[in-house]
Amino acid sequence: MTLWEYKTIKLKTGGFMGGKLDEMEFESELNRYGQDGWEVVSCFDTSYGQGTSREVIVVFKRPKD
Repeated sequence: MTLWEYKTIKLKTGGFMGGKLDEMEFESELNRYGQDGWEVVSCFDTSYGQGTSREVIVVFKRPKD
């Protein structure tokens, strides 16, 4: 049976009311964790309201040693 470990990161959005994500920074973070063996399981945003994002949350997993 494979055992898993999980990691969650939060990335803040920019802009006056949020909602703007630096795509290059986002991709860089994903690649950095990927090089350490982490795989994205889920990605979602939290809302200020009326469709504006406050932060993006990414959940990773990798096999536990």
